[in-house]
Amino acid sequence: MKTAFILVEPAVAGNIGAAARAIKVMGFSELWLVNPANHLANQARWLAHASNEILENARIFSSLEEAAAETDLLIATTAKARNSNQDYIDAENLQDFIGQKEGTVETLGIVFGREESGLNSEEMKLCDAATTLNMATTYPSLNLSQAVMLLAYLLSRDSAATPEITEAGNDEGFRKMKANIIQLLHHVGFNDTHPILQRMKERLSFLSGKDMNLLHSAIVKINKKLLENRR
Repeated sequence: MKTAFILVEPAVAGNIGAAARAIKVMGFSELWLVNPANHLANQARWLAHASNEILENARIFSSLEEAAAETDLLIATTAKARNSNQDYIDAENLQDFIGQKEGTVETLGIVFGREESGLNSEEMKLCDAATTLNMATTYPSLNLSQAVMLLAYLLSRDSAATPEITEAGNDEGFRKMKANIIQLLHHVGFNDTHPILQRMKERLSFLSGKDMNLLHSAIVKINKKLLENRR
């Protein structure tokens, strides 16, 4: 499984460099940046400290939506709950949560928000799930690069517990299956503002790979039947 650490509009070049160093020492290499400050500035290179190849190979995107399209599972990091109905994964349990997706995830994205304001509501909605770190105090909050280091560390522990996935199960990735399920709900009258559909989008992310494949198999048959009935 490829894990991309995605920084949304990081404003401080030094934070980008420190994040690059953090993911490298934990065994990762994918740094994706959304509208960043100059990630090749001297300050970034100094703090990267022998991780300059991570900076030089960083992928640049114009929006989180653009980056999301290249992932199968997108997980937001946040310091606080934005919605009382949204489920949050304790970062300590994140690796187990990802491992349950089995053969449905090839590219995982871990999203970090802006230094001052984090992720906005629309960006949170783009993500399939959210994770948070338990801290003794809520202020001062973690520095961006510190948060990256902690998540990278938690995801690197006992790497054998997270299977290397090179091919999505049934030739369908998690994001594709989720889109097909939501499309069916649209067809039967649920719009995006309906509370059931909003809750469904969140809860689908908590299904295991086997459960997701089972549900998707049923959805494919239902869609086929609906198409036949329209003819």
